[in-house]
Amino acid sequence: MSDKEAGQRADHLETTTGDNASEIIKQTITVDTLHNDEAMKVLGNARTTDAVDWDEDEERRLVRKLDWKLMPLLFLTFGLQFYDKALLSSAALFGMREDLNLTGNRYNMSSSIFYLGYIAGALPTALLAQRFKVERVAAGLIFVWGACCTAAVGARNFQTLYIQRFFLGFLESGISPIFMVMVSSFYKKDEQAWRQGIWFSASAFISVPGPLINYGLGHITGSLAPWKYMFIVAGCLTMLWSIVVYFFMPPDPIRAKGFTERERFILVARLRSNNTGVRNTHFKAAQLIETLADPRFLLTFAMAFLIFIVNGPVSTFMPLIIASFGYSGFNSLLLSIPVGAFGGVSALASAYLAHRVARRGWRTWVMIAFLIPAIVGSVLLWQVERKHQGPSLLGIILLGGFASPYGILMGIQTANTAGYTKRSVTAAGIFVGYCLGNFTGPLLFKPEDAPGYAPGFLSVLITSIAAGVLAVGYRYICVWENHKRDKSGVAEGFEHAYDDDVTDIKNPQFRYNI
Repeated sequence: MSDKEAGQRADHLETTTGDNASEIIKQTITVDTLHNDEAMKVLGNARTTDAVDWDEDEERRLVRKLDWKLMPLLFLTFGLQFYDKALLSSAALFGMREDLNLTGNRYNMSSSIFYLGYIAGALPTALLAQRFKVERVAAGLIFVWGACCTAAVGARNFQTLYIQRFFLGFLESGISPIFMVMVSSFYKKDEQAWRQGIWFSASAFISVPGPLINYGLGHITGSLAPWKYMFIVAGCLTMLWSIVVYFFMPPDPIRAKGFTERERFILVARLRSNNTGVRNTHFKAAQLIETLADPRFLLTFAMAFLIFIVNGPVSTFMPLIIASFGYSGFNSLLLSIPVGAFGGVSALASAYLAHRVARRGWRTWVMIAFLIPAIVGSVLLWQVERKHQGPSLLGIILLGGFASPYGILMGIQTANTAGYTKRSVTAAGIFVGYCLGNFTGPLLFKPEDAPGYAPGFLSVLITSIAAGVLAVGYRYICVWENHKRDKSGVAEGFEHAYDDDVTDIKNPQFRYNI
């Protein structure tokens, strides 16, 4: 049922009473969710019970209310996830490598194998969240990965650690795709990059308190090795947090708690301009096939891969590289704090700037500009000898901002993808590119290249530049497609924003954001 038909039924309702009115309401809110978006239920019901007009001030207040209900939960959840998976580098300073015989490339592989688990779990968990209530799926994944995190205590050698790391990655893999789709289901296109950047910045900001917490935990004296207490505390905290997510996370505008019926109507209706729908629980194979052939998705996948090559030295080797400058383990952890602070501020700054210039079509240029710190940092670490501590530390800090373009990339691609199955698959696919980059990065930093790791930093330089080149290509593919649609005579429109679950390629009224 279209918005026009819903409106006609609402007009008719004004002159109808009793059983006839109840029947019309029933017909209005009965929606074919195989083809249509579940948002039609909210639209149909609201048209029969409340006014449908609102002003900018009311919408602004509602978005602010939504921000405070959703963003802290996403931010803290992703921060916990990154803290859990990044414990490896801190634990390495407190005896894990010696206890588990992580010699040679075994330590590198213990980091990389985590992302193989990510790749294995990304699509199944994303589709699970499409089929079932997303808050239950998210809370369940968080609880089980917390339990898996504590299981690191039982590792007796590098083989058992590999198993634990693989399954930790598998269980954590669903959160990023779920969050990407959630943001695209709550916010307008020009609002998404900023919100994607907010929750993603937690991956850097957690590196500010994280080293201090780990240093304290590493000095616990007891029956267990010091590094094991880090995993126990992190895992138990994560399991407790899953309860908060279960009860308080708004899943989508259709079922969000704490909003009136009018507010839910506005949350849904204002997203018509996205032309992407809100939620559809039916998996559609045709949309999966379309995604795999879409050049915009393929470019986004490649950019995610190239951007996260840098995470090899940052998340896995950063404390060890800093220690190679001659600092103690404690000072190495302290000096990693500015890296996290710069990364977090950079992620927020890039996302906010992309938000401000979204309507001008400059977001891809902002993404390219924020690749520059990683390029400069990799040049410094490739060319400067480690005895020059100042430039080397500056290079490490600049590398901390490497993930800033990824927040913009998520916002652009989710805004440019319509069709709920296609958005779910795209989010999972981008995350697979992210995982492959994270898997590959540590393997480029070989033990025989220590302490300078010149070949590794050269690789980081090349991949960062390549990501910028692909971003230019992505931009002009979108520009060309928009120009072609404008010339066809079909103007941008939103008549089928909810009632068809149509993809961006199949909808000639859709326009791509750049």
